[in-house]
Amino acid sequence: MLLELNDLHVSYGAIRALKGVSCQVDEGEIVALIGANGAGKTTTLRTVSGLIRPQAGSINYKGKSIAKLPPHQIVSLGVCQVPEGRRVFTRMTVIENLEMGAYTRNDKNGIKEDLKKIFDRFPRLEERKNQLSGTLSGGEQQMLAMGRALMSRPNVLLMDEPSMGLAPMLVQEIFAIIKEINKTGTTILLVEQNAHMALSISNRAYVLETGEVVLSGPAEDLANNPEVQKAYLGE
Repeated sequence: MLLELNDLHVSYGAIRALKGVSCQVDEGEIVALIGANGAGKTTTLRTVSGLIRPQAGSINYKGKSIAKLPPHQIVSLGVCQVPEGRRVFTRMTVIENLEMGAYTRNDKNGIKEDLKKIFDRFPRLEERKNQLSGTLSGGEQQMLAMGRALMSRPNVLLMDEPSMGLAPMLVQEIFAIIKEINKTGTTILLVEQNAHMALSISNRAYVLETGEVVLSGPAEDLANNPEVQKAYLGE
């Protein structure tokens, strides 16, 4: 088991955001968290990243607890998040953003090699490498956010709403890239409003409702589940 969340409880003041969430991600999988807005999906990712401390429960990565570690240590262990809304550094160039992704590393040659790999995967970023990130389109910023996260050489990539605000054609492209990234050995925990797309590329999925896991199983089974179809797939 690569990543295991056990009985996580998180509150924002009086609001209970997570009420005992448990899920697991095995090496090499794409696992999706789906659910309505406010279900607790983003809170789950932010808790794994160390941005939020759980009140109770455990988070184990490679068998060791990471629940009390600061975010930069969690990144250096191999768990990195592509945040919702992309959050690129708008006043920095594309290449500066990518270099920021490697801030926990000091292997100059490795960083150079990884930059080349990112540009091979995202040719548009290479074309715009000296451009300020704030001038990129939404799709290009999403690619940059993914590239920046990959520069930390993650074992687990936490992806929060990668398709948000993108045109349908770009959504297809971004999901094809997520599949490619997974094929090259990166495990992915994916939070996504577009349940159709999320289930189409995932191995397994969990359905969250008001801070609790209400359904889980192979992605294909959930996609064919009448309850899921009615609530999340508009069928």
